[in-house]
Amino acid sequence: MIILDGKKTSADIKEEIASEVKQIKARGERVPHLAAILVGTDGASMTYVNAKVKACDLVGFDSTLIDLPEATSEADLLKHIHDLNTNPEIDGFIVQLPLPKHIDEHKVLIAVDPDKDVDGFHPTNVGRMALDLPCFLPATPFGILELLERYNVETSGKNVVVMGRSHIVGRPMSILMSQKRPAGNATVTVVHSRTHNLEDITKGADIIVAAIGISEFLTGDMVKDGVVIVDVGITRVPDDSKKRGYRLAGDVDFESVSKKASHITPVPGGVGPMTIAMLLKNTLLARSSS
Repeated sequence: MIILDGKKTSADIKEEIASEVKQIKARGERVPHLAAILVGTDGASMTYVNAKVKACDLVGFDSTLIDLPEATSEADLLKHIHDLNTNPEIDGFIVQLPLPKHIDEHKVLIAVDPDKDVDGFHPTNVGRMALDLPCFLPATPFGILELLERYNVETSGKNVVVMGRSHIVGRPMSILMSQKRPAGNATVTVVHSRTHNLEDITKGADIIVAAIGISEFLTGDMVKDGVVIVDVGITRVPDDSKKRGYRLAGDVDFESVSKKASHITPVPGGVGPMTIAMLLKNTLLARSSS
């Protein structure tokens, strides 16, 4: 059984990006600049944004964090987005989700300039992705593709089951893996909360991408020997034996599934680090095309 090590792979990608940034500096050109907007004090969001800022420092990017209070109005947030859209020094930016309930998430996402949408959430980028045209791929699916490619996981002609249909992971993943690309050319089935005979479908899968947000849902008796497992989920599960009072678990029961899997991502240290690495890669692409 091979661990698909996202921590190591993301470190390799960051080294590659840092090398490109050194070349940009050597030519006397402006380095890539990533901005992030954070609204409120959601603990997980603050952790993610801080990790992104640190990653920028590591590879030599400039970074800007716009930290707004929970009570920020939708109009004020849209003004900040407009300012970033029109700032030629900013190559790409993200609006950290989730947003406070009084703000329309859809309105915010479509306000982002598609050419600076390094999260890959704008309808223009989603449409271009579906048509297999150049675009910013959503960072998490992009990271999964990269992980499968770098570990030489064969996907062509394989039966792939994507668990979950979110706009951020499940739906784009299903599109990308069916396309003609190195980690693609697969036959893809999407399963969700209304799917019947779920176990019959997962048992027939060569590759499973689990992104349903239910901790340890996929168990060893639901998969076949030799399956490749990509676990996107991350949930805090109460655990009194831990100093912090919880442990991090994925959507996959690692203990039972890993006994059957040929390849599997750990949680943490699998898909998560890849997401940040690909956000940096998108920013570098944005800088190159500006």
